[in-house]
Amino acid sequence: MPNTTMSHEESSMRVFLTGGSGFVGQHLIRRMRSGGHTVIALARSASSARKVTDAGALPVRGDLVELTRGGDPAAPPAWLEHLHDIDVVVHAAARMEFWGDDAVFRADNHDPTVALHAATVAAKVPRFVLISAAGVSTGTQRGAVVDENTDNGTPVIAYCRIKLATENALRATSSQATTLVILRPPLVWGAGMNIAETAAEAAKGRFLWIDDGRHIVDFIHVDNLADAVLLALTQGHHGVPYYVTDGTPMPVRDFFLPLLAIEGVDVSTSRSVPLAAAAPIAALMDTGARLLRRSTPPPLTNWLVAFLGRDRIYDISAARNILGYRPRISIEAGLREMANLSRRIHADTA
Repeated sequence: MPNTTMSHEESSMRVFLTGGSGFVGQHLIRRMRSGGHTVIALARSASSARKVTDAGALPVRGDLVELTRGGDPAAPPAWLEHLHDIDVVVHAAARMEFWGDDAVFRADNHDPTVALHAATVAAKVPRFVLISAAGVSTGTQRGAVVDENTDNGTPVIAYCRIKLATENALRATSSQATTLVILRPPLVWGAGMNIAETAAEAAKGRFLWIDDGRHIVDFIHVDNLADAVLLALTQGHHGVPYYVTDGTPMPVRDFFLPLLAIEGVDVSTSRSVPLAAAAPIAALMDTGARLLRRSTPPPLTNWLVAFLGRDRIYDISAARNILGYRPRISIEAGLREMANLSRRIHADTA
């Protein structure tokens, strides 16, 4: 049974949100506003401020890097004052790429997150919700099914290695006055996601299956993730990570075929490479590109092999039992919404 200390239906809360202008962030704002909560969203540009305003949040101009770069320690950013009148901080902002050095993600993601959490604790905010990533266990951990008690192993890319390091750093803080709740979503999808680049590459014949796309992938619709965040405003145990998915793992092929079809791209006849061949090729390409300090990834990487070439299901029992999480949006409904949006966009630009 979920915790019952407070129900999100019983009390309006003031939420401070980072990353509110992004794909996930805008959905979070709308969901929290529909739950009756006030959202104050950090916005680092005028464009971001407009997006969070349109979604229903109150924008506060500022940048997370002000906490870690070039600032005067004796004069913290003015926007931190807003934390003194906040019930929950939801940290969704992150540099998200499948390629790059650990140092880049440490500077852009880890250090600002640790500093924000410290400021949250100092301001005596009751709760801090961190949106991490299910990929923290994608790498040397090869289990087909993982849960919060499974050893994470070593993540295969810098983004996920640093996410895991951030989780560990926040859990290691001595103060429990601020409850830390960690959500681990896998691939986030839904209307508004950016699949244009993948579709364009596929249209050029650059899409590749591994083992004909038969391996199992897990994912989460952006509105289901927003529901999980809404629950985490009041539910969840201190320092505990919770995997959250749609609860409908399926073969890679069954997920990506209809997703790319929305963009008018048919990858059903795209070539396939067996895992036994893909893995060593990816290792060579990945290592070579890193030694040469390439700014862009090679066509085949260790991450792609791990994502497309191995079964992975995230057990969401803890999220169901502790948070009270129930996936609400089905894959069929989500694909219909995406198709409808795509038709409207194409009609508007015709």
